[in-house]
Amino acid sequence: MRLLLDTHIVLSGAFEPEKLSRVAAPLIENPDNEIVFSALSRWEIAIKAGRGRDDFRIDASVLRRNLFDNGYAELGVTGAHAAALVGLAPIHKDPFDRMLVAQAIVEGLTLLTSDPTVAKYPGPVRLV
Repeated sequence: MRLLLDTHIVLSGAFEPEKLSRVAAPLIENPDNEIVFSALSRWEIAIKAGRGRDDFRIDASVLRRNLFDNGYAELGVTGAHAAALVGLAPIHKDPFDRMLVAQAIVEGLTLLTSDPTVAKYPGPVRLV
């Protein structure tokens, strides 16, 4: 299975794996699954860290290196992803989360999220 991690799951998996749910941890640890993080998550982390948010105090470059070292693949943001936003219902207001949903749809990935609002989107989104 190809899994796209939302930003909070990326942060938990990288720095506090004990905080991953009992559903998320085995999916991420399963060697048969391809784990993907979005460049968009690094952008979100950099922006929110720059605003002084306590839950985003991490160097996005260090995070990226750690994710690569653990075998994760990076997904860039494309025009096709942006175009897919047009078809998304305004269920969630956060533009980062909406783009992650669009990326999952376009790329045929299952988005793992801990956000129940994001999980309301139809399609390849799984609440973990």
